Amino acid sequence: MKARSQELMAKSIAAMISAIEIYNKPDFKYREETFAILAINAWELLLKAKWLKDHDNKVRSLYVTEKRLRSNGKPYKHAKVKLTGCGNPFTHSLDFIAKKMVEQKILADAAHKNIVALCEIRDSSTHFYNKSNVFAVRLQEIGSASVRNYAKASQVWFNYDLARYNFYLMPLAFVHPGRINDTVLLNKEERNFATFISSLEAANDPKADYAVSINVELNFMKSKADDAIKVQITNDPNAPKVQLTEAQIKDKFPLNYQMLCQECAARYSDFIINQRFHDLRMPLKSDRRYCHVKRLDPDNPKSAKQEWFSRAILNVFDKHYAIKGLL
Repeated sequence: MKARSQELMAKSIAAMISAIEIYNKPDFKYREETFAILAINAWELLLKAKWLKDHDNKVRSLYVTEKRLRSNGKPYKHAKVKLTGCGNPFTHSLDFIAKKMVEQKILADAAHKNIVALCEIRDSSTHFYNKSNVFAVRLQEIGSASVRNYAKASQVWFNYDLARYNFYLMPLAFVHPGRINDTVLLNKEERNFATFISSLEAANDPKADYAVSINVELNFMKSKADDAIKVQITNDPNAPKVQLTEAQIKDKFPLNYQMLCQECAARYSDFIINQRFHDLRMPLKSDRRYCHVKRLDPDNPKSAKQEWFSRAILNVFDKHYAIKGLL
C-alpha cells in the first residue's frame, strides 16, 4: 500500500502531464487557461505530498483547524477540524503551504513567485476571461518555468525522474504562427496583470535552478542551398556533425575547474574537494554533454589544454551531494 504522500505525488504528475498534453494539442481553443488550471492543481498536490512526507504522512497535518464553542458558550479545549459543506475536512490552501515552505527554506523563492504568477493567470482565466495575445506569451514564459521548476522539485523531494514524460511546452511560434505581434495595445486590466507579473520577475536569477519565468524564442530560417542538410541536437554518434562558434561553446561550457568548484561549494552543504569529488568528475570529462576540452593550438594534439564544464554536470552531482536548503 502506497503512503499518502506517494499517492498525492502520483496524482500530481497525472495533473501536470494532462496540462502539458492539452497545451500541446494542435487545435485547442482554451489552451492557456486549461494549462494554468491543471498546472496549479499539480503544484498544490506536489506541495501537499511533500508536506505529508515531512509530517510522517499524518493527513491531519493538512487540515485547517478552528476554535469552536460548546452549546454552553464555552470554547472546546482543543481546536476542531474545520469542515466543508458536505462534512469533509478542509485542507490548507496552496498559498498557505507554499508560504510555510518558503519560510522553512524548503521551497525556493523564485519557484514560489512562479506559482503566484501562475495562480494569477488561473484566477483571471476562471473568474473572467483573457483577450490579448500578451496573455498567451506570458503563459508560455511562466508555464515553461513552472514545468522546469516542477520537474526539479519532484526530483529533489521524491527522486522522481520525469524525463521520460517529455516535459516541455511547444513554443508559441510553432503553435500559433503569425499570431503574436510586436506591438500590442493593452487595456487597463491587462496592464495591471503585466505590471504584476513583471514585479515578480525581479526574483529571476539566471544561475539559479528555479525561475519565475523563462524567455522562449524560436526562429525559423530557410537555407539558400537546395541540398542543405537538416540537423538537430542528438546523442546519436552517426548524426551529422555541426561546428559551433567559440562564443557558442563558451555559452554552453562556461565553467572552468575553479569556477566549477565554487559553484559546487555554493550549491551543496557537504561539498569538499576530495577524492570522492575527483572520482565523480573524472568519468564525466569524456562526456561531451558535460565537458569541452579546449587546446591552445587546435592543430597540435600535444598543445596545452583546459577543461570547460557545462552546468548540466550539476544535475549529476545533485545525486551525490546535499543541496543547500533542499530547494
